[in-house]
Formats: sequence, C-alpha cells, structure tokens
Amino acid sequence: MCAACGLVYELALIALGSYLIGDTVVQASIVVSVMVFAMGIGSLAAKPLQRFPAVSFVAVESLLALVGGVAVLVLYRSFAVTDAYTPMMIVLAAIIGTLIGAEIPLLMTLLQRIRAQEAGSAVADMFAADYLGALLGGLAFPFVLLPTLGLVKGTIATGVLNLVAGTVVVMWLFKRSLSRWAWTGIATLVVAVAVVLTVVWWRADAIEVDARQQLFRDPIAYAERSEYQEIVLTERQHIGGADDVRLYLNGDLQFASPDEYRYHESLVHPVMAGPHQRVLVLGGGDGLALREILQYPDVSEVTLVELDPAVLELARENESVRELNGNSFADDRVNAVAADAFGWVRERLDEGVEPYDVVIVDMPDPDSTATSKLYSLEFYGMVHDLVADRGRMVVQAGSPFFAPRSFASVRETVSAAGFGATPYMVSVPSFGDWGFVLADPGGSKPPLRLPEQRPDMRYLSPAVLDAATVIPPDKTVRDAEVSTMLDPVILEYTREEWQRW
Repeated sequence: MCAACGLVYELALIALGSYLIGDTVVQASIVVSVMVFAMGIGSLAAKPLQRFPAVSFVAVESLLALVGGVAVLVLYRSFAVTDAYTPMMIVLAAIIGTLIGAEIPLLMTLLQRIRAQEAGSAVADMFAADYLGALLGGLAFPFVLLPTLGLVKGTIATGVLNLVAGTVVVMWLFKRSLSRWAWTGIATLVVAVAVVLTVVWWRADAIEVDARQQLFRDPIAYAERSEYQEIVLTERQHIGGADDVRLYLNGDLQFASPDEYRYHESLVHPVMAGPHQRVLVLGGGDGLALREILQYPDVSEVTLVELDPAVLELARENESVRELNGNSFADDRVNAVAADAFGWVRERLDEGVEPYDVVIVDMPDPDSTATSKLYSLEFYGMVHDLVADRGRMVVQAGSPFFAPRSFASVRETVSAAGFGATPYMVSVPSFGDWGFVLADPGGSKPPLRLPEQRPDMRYLSPAVLDAATVIPPDKTVRDAEVSTMLDPVILEYTREEWQRW
C-alpha cells in the first residue's frame, strides 16, 4: 500500500502539469527524473535512521503522507498566484522522492527483524511487494481516484491511506519493541498529520475555488475538471445579464462573447462557398461554429466530433453558452459525437463513409503532445480522403502575429497532405490577429470568397475577406517544416513562439 501511494503522488504531479501546462512529455520527464534521483538521495539519507527503523519508518510515512497528500493543492495554488510553478513542482517531487527512497532501507531492516534471511531473498521480497504496489497505484489512479474523488481530494485520500498503512505496519509487527516514549512520539506525529489532512480535505474545495478565481479576470460561473481537461466558464454581469462570457480549457481562452462572432464567421463562411449539403466539424464543441453553419438552409446534415462529453453537455445545458450558440445542438440536422477526432476519422475511413462537402477543423492550439497529432501530416492525410472532390476544408491555424512559424507549419503540412492551401488572417481582439487555412483536396489553391447566398454577418464582408489574404512581410515565414506525428515540429514552434508573449 505504501508503494501504491508513492506512485499515485508521482502520477498526480504529472497529471496536474498536463492540465495546467499542457505538455505531458516534459512534465512527466521532469517529475520522474527528479523523483528517481531523489529516491537515491533518500536511500543514502536513511542509513543513520536504521538504528531506529520502526520509529523512523512511521516518521517517513507520516511526512510522505503529509507532503504527498497536499502536493496537488499546493502546486495549484502556486500556479494561480505566482510564476514559480515549475520550481515548486521540482521541490515537491524531490521531497516526495527522498521520502519514498528512505522507505526501502528502513523496510529492509524491518524485514530482517521479522525473519532473518539472506540479502538476495530480502531484496526479492521487498521488490515483489513494491512492484505489486506500483501496479495497484497505477491502476487505481485513473480508474478509481480520479473518477470518484478528483485530482485534489484523490491525493489527499491517498495521503490518509499512506498514513494508516505506515502506522499499521509498525503497530502490528513491532509494537512490543517500542518504548513508551517512542509510542508517544509516533502517536503525536500521526495525530498531527491526520488533523492537517482532515482540515485540508474539509477546506479543499474552497481553496481550489479561490485559487482558480485568481487565474481569471471575471467571476467564474462554471468550473469542472473533466476526464480530459479543466473547463472554466466566466461571466461578467451587468443589469441586463451577462455581457462577457468566456470559455477556457486548461486555462486557454476558447471564445469571448464580445467578439467570438468574428472568429466563427471567418472560420465557417468562406468554406461554405461551394457545395455544403454534408458538413463535418472536428472540434468546435461549444456549438458556435454550428450556429453559423445552420444558417444555410440547404445544409442537410452536420456531424460534429468533440473529444470531451463535458464540453458538449455545457454547450447544450448552460444557459449562457446555449444562448450564444443559438441552441444549435437541438437542430435535427446535427449529430454530435463524443470521440477523439483522430480515431474517429480513421474508423470512418475503414468503414468507407461517404465524403463530406465541407470539413471544418476547429481544434485547440497544438501546445501539447495530445493536440499536436491533430496538426500532423498523417491527420490531414486521413481527412483528405473524407473531403468530396468538389468539397473544401478549413483549419484554424493559430496566430500569424504571435506564432508565425506555427501558422506557416500548418499551411505547409496541409499542402503536403495533397491540398491546395490559401492562408488568411482576421482580427479577433480577444485573440489578436488570427489565422486560418482554406484547403482544396484537388491540389489547386482555392479562391477566398463568400457564398452568393449567405446570411447576414456582423463582421465578415467581401472587402474584409479580400484584405484577409494579406499576410504582412514581417510575419511571412517560408521555411517552416511539415509537422508529423513522429516529428511534431509544430509543438516546438508553438511552445517557443508563445513563450515570448
């Protein structure tokens, strides 16, 4: 059980980093390497403690329960109010690793007191239990703790279990070898840690809410940590209702109600200048692109593929979001699917699905390994086979101003997948200058125009669209590389360019 708890702490730090920072590979590499190194330091530091192994073991487990149990909450608070998230993560990983490393020699000493045996046999017993615990912890974290208790309370509960397990080992097997003073010290320490963990559990929700609010300008109206991401909706109110509604996924702004129409009009209407009876939307779970699509009466069906069911539920049920998207999910022409777009596209190709007239790829920015595959040559290559011969595709491609190399990489990758590509850029004040790539599966560069029969628009016009094709020379990149799944250069471009801003 102690080994299982140690692995849960490690996985919790990695999971929190992926939620907040978005780069799972880097977060996992830092946490694992620091913790393994610290385990070696802890093993050496435990040598003097072997004179009093039972008392020392309880002390180590109590401190590990305390630090590991509150680590996620402390890190989240640090992320919200300071710029020291990564240093704090390294410190916590080092402390937890040191304490885990101290367990092994102390337990080896205790094992020898239970049954004297050769070193090889003792090591075999020790590691058999340790690896079994790793299996239990590794499976319990995603399948039990996260779904039932969430990340914060799940780690606190793990700390409590760690405290109980460490104390029971000593009380059960070594109670006769402890002096009265040792019992007093153990009891005091265990009770103190138990009290702290109980108070933290009781206050966890309030601390988390307060820390989360520190990250956002406006009051938080809705917050949820789903299986895939942290979802936050903020609303700034005035007498008549909410005048600024904003959706954030893992801290990244997805839309702001004062100007989201600029983004979605620019995303949708140019690609509709052609056949558009059957439309496929990959991403766009907020339903705002759907709102624009459904204004065309000759659209017969729209399939929307969104990874997170929680985002779809928010778009369907939340009054503010539903008002923005025009209750688009209630339209009979819409079929919303909760699935990973990469896997869903591959499955449709295997089934031989009828191609779509319009494909809209409205994915989050490629700032993590999970999203970078949706900007890869392999992904666009599969999507190419879903676009009808006379159809077209559009891709949200990030900011040509803040991330020009990333924007150019999308253009080059789309072209390498067999599309003709036309990049364009519009102004969305909440985002800045933002770019898209219009693509033709035939390989010719598609003209950027609006449909002759089109709904009224607040922002987009033929003149605005003509100007959108002009990318300033200082933001024009011609040597960007094609991004693939095995070489996701767009992830490196995005990480490097956005750090400047």
